[in-house]
This record gives sequence, C-alpha cells and structure tokens, in this order.
Amino acid sequence: MNLSLHIAGRYLLSKKSHNAINLISLVSILGVAAATLAMVCTLSAFNGFQGLIGSLYGNFDPDIKISAAQGKSFHTDSESFDRIRQLSGVAVFCETIEENVLVRYKDSQTSAVLKGVGPSFDSLTGIQSCLRAGSFKLTEDDIDFATLGAGLAATLGTGYSFIDPVTVYAPRRQGSVNLLNPATSFKVFPILPTGAFAIGQPEYDDRRMLVPLDFARRLLDYDSTEVSTAEIRVIRKAELKNVKKQIRGILGENYRVEDLHEQKAEFYRINRMEKWITFLMLCFILIIALFNVVGSLSMLILEKKEDAGILTRLGADNRLIRQIFLYEGWLIALSGALLGIALGAGLCFLQQHYGWLKLGDGNFIVSAYPVSVKAGDLLLVLLTVLTVSLPSVWWPVHYIFSGNERTEA
Repeated sequence: MNLSLHIAGRYLLSKKSHNAINLISLVSILGVAAATLAMVCTLSAFNGFQGLIGSLYGNFDPDIKISAAQGKSFHTDSESFDRIRQLSGVAVFCETIEENVLVRYKDSQTSAVLKGVGPSFDSLTGIQSCLRAGSFKLTEDDIDFATLGAGLAATLGTGYSFIDPVTVYAPRRQGSVNLLNPATSFKVFPILPTGAFAIGQPEYDDRRMLVPLDFARRLLDYDSTEVSTAEIRVIRKAELKNVKKQIRGILGENYRVEDLHEQKAEFYRINRMEKWITFLMLCFILIIALFNVVGSLSMLILEKKEDAGILTRLGADNRLIRQIFLYEGWLIALSGALLGIALGAGLCFLQQHYGWLKLGDGNFIVSAYPVSVKAGDLLLVLLTVLTVSLPSVWWPVHYIFSGNERTEA
C-alpha cells in the first residue's frame, strides 16, 4: 500500500488530541455529503419529471414521425413507403393529416387542431388509456365520429353527453376568396363527438380533436393517398435507432424522420437547460461546503506538525509529507461524496416506491414527486466533487508548507 495514503487513512480514522478537530472533520464530511445528496436528488427529480412528461407524450405521439421536408403534405402510394411498411421493426404504420380548423358547438366556437387518423391509430398510441369520457370511435355504419380533447370539450361546452354534433370549418384548399360572401370560402362539415381524452398537456387537451382520415381528406380537399404525416410504432424500443436509420436511408433528404425526442426537441432542450443550470448552482454550494475541508485540513496539519518532524528525521522528504495531507483532504471529500451519493440514491429509491414527498393539494398528474436515479448522474456527481475538491485540498497544504519552508530558510 502507498505509505502516504496509509498514514492519511490512519489520520482520518484516529482520534485527534483536540476534540474540535474531530468535530470539524465530521462537519466537513457531512457538509460535502449534504451538497452531494442535494445534487443526486435534484438530478433524479429532473430525470423523473422528464420521464413522466415523456411518457404522457408517448401516449399520443408515435415512436417515429415522417413528414415532408418542404411543403405540408406528401403521397404514400410509392415503393419507398411500401418498403417502410414491410420493415421488420415496424409494428404499426398509420397515415395522418393535421390542420388548423374552426370548431363550433351551438353558440360557442374556438380554433382547434384537427387530426385525421387511420384505423390503426388505436394500436399506434395509448389513446384508450387517455379517455376521460365516452369511447374512441372513428366510424360506424358509414357515420363519422370525433374524439375531443377534454379542454376543447370544456371550451365548447359539449359536456360528456355527446348528443349534438360539432361543426368544423376549414378554408377551401383551392379557389379564390369571395369578399362579398367569405363564408363560401370555407368547407363546413358536422361530426358527432363520442369521447374526450386528456394526457395532461394543454397543447393536446385544449386544442386537439381526432377524426377519421377520410373525413379529414374530404374536409381539407386531400386526395386518397395524400397525408401530412406518417406515424410509426416500432416493435421494440431497442430497435428504434436502427429503424429510424433504415427509414432515412429509404426516403432520403426529402423527408424528416423524427423520434419522440426530436419531435419534442424544445421540451427536452429546456429540461436539460434547467437541469444543468440547477446543477451548477449546487456546485457553488459544494464549493462553500469545501471551505470546511480547508479549515479541518489546516488544523490537522498544525496538530500533526510534530509527527511531520518525526517522519522527516526518519528519512521522509517534504513531498511524502505533503502527499499525506493531500490524501487526507481527498479522503474527507471522498467520504462525504460517497455518503451523500448513498443517502441521495437511497432517498430517491424510497421516493420511487413509497412516494413520501407529495406535490401538495391540486389537480396533478401524479400525487408524489417523480424521481429517476441514473448511474451516469451518480458518476458525474462523484467526479464533480472530487474535481472541485482538488484546489480546496491543495491550497492549505501548499500555503502552510511553503510558509514553513520560508521560515526555516
């Protein structure tokens, strides 16, 4: 074993002649542990919220979305899309159309995003688990039905009885606007709602309505093979990157092929930004906690001055003695880091299983704070503590020993 490390370990565990030094050393370890624990819990909480919101989006959005790189629509009656449908990793292929429309119900009206979907949309998403009232139904006996977002249904005042139809207005795709009678520039179709869904995100709950794909094509003047997006669910999540790569190879640069993270790039970018800004703020708290290590190490060096003289007479050089106290400081920081990581990970696992820390009163998606511990975050926290502790340990050792050398000279 390294001699300097062995002696440093003995100093860390042995009882000091002054109880204050023992107390300060303990406070130093606990201070570093507290800062480390805060880092672990904070990063895990951000991971939890990201995973929660991602799962909500996953109930409505596909694993892979294909859209035109230019323009709003494209055709799927081609050899390329036939090859995509036959890929081994593709479980569900669903054609969709999205467009802004005006929706009216009795005396209420509002803008909405109409999404025309094919029969496979039920298998593509978890829409059944998102229903708050009624049922998800597209057609029955040649009658078209709509499923509204719960917020949209509340804005229109349809309630959950779904007795009367809503009227959908969409501008004609072709032709000029009649300034004398602008109403003729719109196509108007009634449709009967049969259900309401909610995923906990206003951009979906307050604005979306699902209708049959053929209804959307008639309303928006799309032909029988024209769509605005093609949505795919992969068989296994592990194959997502491979399937996306295959689709991009088939379609080329004329199409955008996006997974869920790319579809919601803004949300994930903001989440990452908030996460790492908070992490940097906690690093400053860690730096403050490491001042305790500076004080503890300085007092230990002064107490062990006689021991250092004995080691010098036994043949130890200044380099060995400095290493002893450097290792001592790093052991204090490492002990605090490992204790903080263990406590932080333990608290997060307890929160995952028991949900002790609640979000409070209110209409929340979950009752307790979601957390998710990732091994990469734990390693990052450990490396951060050790890296930040280097200058805080080196400075008192260098300052005190340099002063002693000047005094002896």
